[in-house]
Amino acid sequence: MKNKYLLMALALMLAMTTWAQKREMRGAWIQCVNGQFQNLGTKKMQQTLTYQLDELKKDGVNVIIFQVRPECDALYESKIEPWSRFLTGTQGKAPNPYWDPLQWMIDECHKRGMELHAWINPFRAKTKTTHQLANNHIAVRKPYSCFAYDDLFILNPGMQENRDYICMVAKDIVARYDVDGIHMDDYFYPYPVKGLSIPDDELFHDHSNGIKDQNDWRRYNVNLFIEQFYQAIHEVKPWVKVGISPFGIYRNKKSSPVGSNTNGTQNYDDLYADILLWVNNGWLDYCVPQLYWEIGNKAADYATLIKWWNQHAANRPLVIGEDVERTVKYPDLQNPNKHQMDAKMNLHRANPAVKGTVLWYAKAAVDNVGNYGTLLRTKYWQNPALQPEMPFLSDKAPKKVKKLAPVWTEDGYILFWTPTHSKHWDQHPNKFVVYRFAKGEKVNVNDASKIVAITDNPFYKLPYDEGKEKFTYVVTALNRIQNESKPASKKIKL
Repeated sequence: MKNKYLLMALALMLAMTTWAQKREMRGAWIQCVNGQFQNLGTKKMQQTLTYQLDELKKDGVNVIIFQVRPECDALYESKIEPWSRFLTGTQGKAPNPYWDPLQWMIDECHKRGMELHAWINPFRAKTKTTHQLANNHIAVRKPYSCFAYDDLFILNPGMQENRDYICMVAKDIVARYDVDGIHMDDYFYPYPVKGLSIPDDELFHDHSNGIKDQNDWRRYNVNLFIEQFYQAIHEVKPWVKVGISPFGIYRNKKSSPVGSNTNGTQNYDDLYADILLWVNNGWLDYCVPQLYWEIGNKAADYATLIKWWNQHAANRPLVIGEDVERTVKYPDLQNPNKHQMDAKMNLHRANPAVKGTVLWYAKAAVDNVGNYGTLLRTKYWQNPALQPEMPFLSDKAPKKVKKLAPVWTEDGYILFWTPTHSKHWDQHPNKFVVYRFAKGEKVNVNDASKIVAITDNPFYKLPYDEGKEKFTYVVTALNRIQNESKPASKKIKL
């Protein structure tokens, strides 16, 4: 009987070690456009977000992607665009009691060791359900800058003035707020609606730049914007990551030999978004295709698509946009008694370009539909993880910490260290990683299961218990993009 339990324990430990990834983007989208925060009021919205962040932290999430600009409006204090109706119910109306949701979210995420990426919808100027625009809204001030399509207003990507305007808004966010990333989703030109055409013939005729095909011209406009946007953000703060979350199909094979064996809306042909060009030209820092389908979907099979993106989009960290509800709705094709989470996570591990997951949407994980959150916190994301490496931003790291020593204080036994500061952003310590190794264990900082904390404090409270067991504690420093210093170590009796 003892051997049976020993084998079970060893199997569990092996499973935990297998799933412990040292570097993995573990994100969750928190959207406002569904109206979940509208008219909640300051206190209730803060309570709701606090609960969500606490649960997501337990789930192992290390990046929150928070929607702050759904329709040329703002869930933050802006002198350029009006307050969002998705916050107060009326566009242009400030929250009362007053607060700044973006600043609040940055503070709360950083307090929990999470990154905060500000999510903007670049060209969408009005959603279908908005009927009243504020006087300072761009579509009211400059109606010529937009076109109407399927009850939407879209800032025309063919106008340089609009591309400049969006970059100005994003630069304003990055300059004034300590965001870790700026994120945009799949709304460039609008999703096609049968029987409707985009009203840009006149603009194409007058400003074609010598491009003969109108579809090529639209792609050219978006390409110009993406390159300009990427450069604009990094001119302000070179460490702020630019992330893009495109629709999950680049092209179908029937449209191009490079396409996937799928049959659905296409980034390249229907949204005029040449995402592979952006990835290969380095005009983004991470790519999150929205693979919201299930394994076995006839039009867009998840397994087919993750393998396609792994093969074609490996030039930047590839992160999979995961539909939580759909994942737990459909049975595993190999084992109909369980849902598809295990099978999908196995596909993540089998495709080496995949560097993480972003959950659509945060509340579904918080609500623990299909035990999704429980599996994250007990199996897949049980150990803390650093962000994927981005050597194209910088390959430098802080110097190792000094004076690593345990000290008895009135608050308990505390491990202290002294960071080595620098004037250069990529050599300045921003966070610290604490590892713990038992007596006889080889010190290996590549073993993610040994991470006990990722903290912005230069100290760590030790779990003292009678002082009879020896452990080796290792501390490293991280810069803003989580490049890691050389380790400093200390043997401690606990």
